[in-house]
Amino acid sequence: MKKIRNFCIIAHIDHGKSTLADRLLQFTNTVSDRDFQDQVLDNMDLERERGITIKSHAIQMNYNYKGEEYILNLIDTPGHVDFSYEVSRSIAACEGALLLIDATQGVQAQTISNLYLAIENNLEIIPILNKMDMPAAMPDEVKDQIIDLIGCDSDDIIEASGKTGQGVEKILSTIIDKIPAPKGDPDGPLQAVIFDSIFNSYRGIIAYFRIFNGTIRKNDFVKFISTDKEYYADEIGILRLTQEPKNVLSTGDVGYIISGIKTSKEVRVGDTITHVERPCTIAVAGFQEVKPMLFAGIYPTDADEYEELRSSLEKLQLNDASLTFVPESSAALGFGFRCGFLGLLHMEIIQERLDREFNMDVIATVPNVSYRVITTRKETIEVHNPSGMPSPNIIDHVEEPYIFAQIISKADYIGPIIKLCLDKRGTLLNQVYIASNRIELSFDLPLGEIIFDFYDKLKSISKGYASFDYHIVDYKPAQLVKLDILLNGDSVDALSSLTHVDNAYPFGRKICEKLKDLIPRQQFDIAIQAAIGSKIIARETIKAVRKDVTAKCYGGDITRKRKLLEKQKQGKKKMRQIGNVEVPQSAFLAVLKLD
Repeated sequence: MKKIRNFCIIAHIDHGKSTLADRLLQFTNTVSDRDFQDQVLDNMDLERERGITIKSHAIQMNYNYKGEEYILNLIDTPGHVDFSYEVSRSIAACEGALLLIDATQGVQAQTISNLYLAIENNLEIIPILNKMDMPAAMPDEVKDQIIDLIGCDSDDIIEASGKTGQGVEKILSTIIDKIPAPKGDPDGPLQAVIFDSIFNSYRGIIAYFRIFNGTIRKNDFVKFISTDKEYYADEIGILRLTQEPKNVLSTGDVGYIISGIKTSKEVRVGDTITHVERPCTIAVAGFQEVKPMLFAGIYPTDADEYEELRSSLEKLQLNDASLTFVPESSAALGFGFRCGFLGLLHMEIIQERLDREFNMDVIATVPNVSYRVITTRKETIEVHNPSGMPSPNIIDHVEEPYIFAQIISKADYIGPIIKLCLDKRGTLLNQVYIASNRIELSFDLPLGEIIFDFYDKLKSISKGYASFDYHIVDYKPAQLVKLDILLNGDSVDALSSLTHVDNAYPFGRKICEKLKDLIPRQQFDIAIQAAIGSKIIARETIKAVRKDVTAKCYGGDITRKRKLLEKQKQGKKKMRQIGNVEVPQSAFLAVLKLD
């Protein structure tokens, strides 16, 4: 146990976590040159294409230091704010963290957020200045920022480069010297916490765990505390580049267990594994239930695929515990699920994974946040969906979630950033210069305003320099209205949204204009209307595709032509009564991308 070190790598997005992890694996000969590829731990095609880490990945390395063999368990974590739940789970399974900071960009918002997570869990922090080989590196300036942030000495900061391998040896020796060995009793009752799981169609569900107390052996009879289910440990082992079976795992080890579990509800992230005969009395604390920030409906394009979509979402939830879903139905789209996501990128990734991993073709509705409706009887109703809004006569007021947002940027962009936040109904709380040309701005912002395009706009006005982090603080009363979109008088509930009264008119106008371009023309006029209650606030008309019925009339009396046109007019009128307007998937997606 004294030879084990468990640590994770935390940083802001694009600060070089996966590249440094590659160098560590190469230096300890965990990965052979033949198996090596860039971002070796990122095993999803999606992660490689986008150059981001979506899942945290655990791997065990062996390292010989001063003549003794040490076991290093590394967990590489994502950097994007939408995947911060992955980071919190990795931190709960570790004793130390490598805090990686880009020497060209300095301390950014997610760096601070992840650092606080690590400090709350009493982790030993090792600060590392990455990308030292870059011509744009500013080591002295960034070192001052790190010293201000964590109060360490300048000598404690390791200068490194994930690209060239500079400083890797020093990082490994510092991990062994500074990060404490796991504490716990190998002879006590088994207490192991599940921090991740995956679905394998041949072996069932594979759970990844970290042992805090006790020892587990192959074929032991174990129990999962929160679900109270009992299984035999058919196979246990450690996580290398592939899974490596072992007969015994003890306190401090990170490994996997296969016990033939087939239903995904029986494995929960944060659950504790113990022995049936000699159970531990308390479960491991520290895992929080995740709160979704954003809700959207996901529906199968073919109604017969509803059950397939359910099983696909359950399997995805095993691998991504921050996804939540409940069944719902829609008049326009049939049966589907109301899913909770941590952000717009998370929603996009889930849709992409459903398509690639499960071959599911889905329609996603306009995302919105959850609102609280206080009725005239002083009852509180949680509303995740515009169609769940009670009738206006029983609503006393509506409350929407507000966030505390931290934005760190170069001081040159302070004006446009403040203007952007004020346009989004934000309130400036504080501004602090953390260096001569870097400023930290704190805002109170409604969550509903930032879920669409806030992050993209922030990046473009700050030329990519601003970094953004947020957490929900409270619900506050707001003037919200339900904006309905009508096609030929029928409401399309998948396109309706809850929006602030000031934004309703321009938003309704834009949706109508966008839909006019996207909905194909029919043989009859289609009226597209935006409405608040019974009041129409915007309208566009898609003109009918008209057949020239008078082409055969050359010359002759005008009454012949009029008779044919009258007959066509009657047919169009009848067609409109029974005509059905199909809304293409591109229309749903375009509404999400409205500027």
